[in-house]
This record gives sequence, C-alpha cells and structure tokens, in this order.
Amino acid sequence: MTEKAPKPVGPYSQAVIEGDLIFVAGQGSIDPLTGKLELGDVRSETKRTFENLRAILQVAGSSLDDVMKCNVYLRDINDFAAMNEVYATFFSAPFPARTTIQAAALPGGIAVEIECIAKKAAKNARKKAQRKAR
Repeated sequence: MTEKAPKPVGPYSQAVIEGDLIFVAGQGSIDPLTGKLELGDVRSETKRTFENLRAILQVAGSSLDDVMKCNVYLRDINDFAAMNEVYATFFSAPFPARTTIQAAALPGGIAVEIECIAKKAAKNARKKAQRKAR
C-alpha cells in the first residue's frame, strides 16, 4: 500500500499482486494527501484518477507503460470524448485493451472510476520506476 494514492474506503486492497500480474482496484478522484474527493469536470477527475493509478503501480513494481487492460466507468457516457482525450495522454501505442461503460452511479458522485491490470515491469524498468517514485 502507498500513501501516494487514496487509502481504501472499504474492505479491499489498493492492488493485489498474483505472479507477474498486478490487479489495481478502481480509483477515482480522491486526493491522497487530504483523503477528500476532488470533484470537477471529467478531464480533471480523469487526470487525478490516473495519478492515483500511477502511484499504486510504481509501488507494486510497475508503471502505466505495463498496463494491459483498463475498465473505465463513467457517470455519463456523454463524457466519453473528454475522458478519452485525457486517457490518451497517459498511454502510448500499443494501447492497453479497454472497456468503457456508463455506470448508474459512482461512489461519492465522481465522474469517472478506472481499474486496471498490469504486468510487473522488467528489472531495469522497475528500478527506474522506483527511483521516480521517490
């Protein structure tokens, strides 16, 4: 667990590592320093969400470069283009597989929640990611 991402608000882990895979729990726009929601437009919430995912992956020995699959939950599917615009800034080709759906409601009224599955980084990349996390 890392203090650079929100603490779980229920009986779940930030992430679970099984072999070379990292399963990251759904993250939203919570500021890890204050524990408070940063509600705003879908762009700002997507950015904060990815910052939280990145922090969890770094502590687990991985990075956004190693994400294989994302599930994106939107409060309103009409926010897809705005979310996608920010999403694209956090990845490069080959992009992870992805599913995006509209959820009836998300915790705390957030606009977006994202979970992912990543592989552990290669040893050299892992050392580099750990240095960046410090």
